[in-house]
Amino acid sequence: MKKSTIWILGVVMGLSFISLLYLQISYIEEMVKMRNEQFDESVKRALMAASKDVESAEVDRWLREDISEAEKKAWEQSSQGKGVVQTQRFTVTSPDGTRYSAIELKTFTNEASELPRAMISRKHGTKTIPQTSRSLADAIKNRYLYQRALLDEVAWQMIYRASSRPIEERVNFKNLDQYLKSGLIDNGIELNYHFKVIDRDGREVYRCSDYSDEGSESSYSQPLFLNDPPARMSIVKIHFPGKRDYIFDSVSFMIPSMIFTFVLLITFIFTIYIVFRQKKLTEMKNDFINNMTHEFKTPISTISLAAQMLKDPAVGKSPAMFQHISGVINDETKRLRFQVEKVLQMSMFDRQKATLKMKELDTNELITGVINTFALKVERYNGKIESDLKATDPIIFADEMHITNVIFNLMDNAVKYKRPDVDLQLMVKTWNEPGKVMISVQDNGIGIKKENLKKIFDKFYRVHTGNLHDVKGFGLGLAYVRKIIQDHKGTIRAESELNVGTKFIIALPLLKN
Repeated sequence: MKKSTIWILGVVMGLSFISLLYLQISYIEEMVKMRNEQFDESVKRALMAASKDVESAEVDRWLREDISEAEKKAWEQSSQGKGVVQTQRFTVTSPDGTRYSAIELKTFTNEASELPRAMISRKHGTKTIPQTSRSLADAIKNRYLYQRALLDEVAWQMIYRASSRPIEERVNFKNLDQYLKSGLIDNGIELNYHFKVIDRDGREVYRCSDYSDEGSESSYSQPLFLNDPPARMSIVKIHFPGKRDYIFDSVSFMIPSMIFTFVLLITFIFTIYIVFRQKKLTEMKNDFINNMTHEFKTPISTISLAAQMLKDPAVGKSPAMFQHISGVINDETKRLRFQVEKVLQMSMFDRQKATLKMKELDTNELITGVINTFALKVERYNGKIESDLKATDPIIFADEMHITNVIFNLMDNAVKYKRPDVDLQLMVKTWNEPGKVMISVQDNGIGIKKENLKKIFDKFYRVHTGNLHDVKGFGLGLAYVRKIIQDHKGTIRAESELNVGTKFIIALPLLKN
């Protein structure tokens, strides 16, 4: 699949997932907004109902007081009206005739009216009863009008005088709490709330016993008496500490869908990353195959040419020429075998751990032997190799062949990546750190850029592209080095500066550890 096709699919799917997330977030925001509006409307209705209950309670109290006052006056007037007082005296005497005690009992009775309220005259015949009935109805009507006027007067005085009274005298705050609770429950809100009452002067006159400022930034206000003049209005303020949780709990069912969508988006991004990585690995393997073909072609061509020269009779007559051609065939055969062995090293990366033949090794002795063998190759490039083996405790438990290959690979890289205008300088050092023996291989080659430094230990990775054959190799050397060091429970790191050189530092545990 082409890279552009992968990009197009990735962009389309990514935009689809992002659009879906955006729609879900927009839907949740809209639901939260709607729930807030519903909550606000329910609280306003509850506060309005509580305000009406407070007003009704005040009217009821005024009417009761007025009726009580009217009944009291009527009783006084009846007590002072025209009546008859009857007095009776009772005397208690002893058997011998002596008076012992006297009791006086007074009885008050109202006299009946001398004139009847309605009279039926014999002069008017049979039509007198309907006329009398109409007169009674008129009397009742006049009495109703009079009583209504009295009620209007009472109501007018109540409205005029009530607003000037302190709010503490007009409202029972415990009853107000019950009105608020009842109104909220009737409107479907069962949340803890806190409220306070502020009078017309802006002074706080009451707050509930468990009052808290939590959530007061979103409070609701309602005048207690809507008919009071604006300058005399007292208000109640109420707020809900758990409002935010209440609103978001109502839309919490959308959270799992967002999480699943986000997980799918992450999975898709990871899949695209894996696709690009596999594509990159495929390209690196193709480069590896190209390099391998080139690496094998050269020694095969040399051996083929040497074999054809051996067929020449003149070569057989010259022992020196015969020896030279035999040496070339031997060298190229070794080179070919070495390349084949490097390819076979790939099988190690398919297993979790290489098969190691562990034994006690002296690091200084092992490195000295590698240096002696590698010195001829360095001198061929007018280079120089030096050592500074200061490890006082160099004994490790390792596989001799693989550790030797590690040192050879690092030195071979120094030769491959030497600067053409500078003689090669190689420095190998050993020293001890607590529980470890340290090995460093440093050169003065072309160096490695910082962006490439972290990738040099990846399999098939080469700083130079595969189709440029100025530097030979398969991109397996440093990957092999890192795996062997890790299998020995050690570490390796690289330090490099472009056009200055590269330094590899290896740490291996000592035998006693």
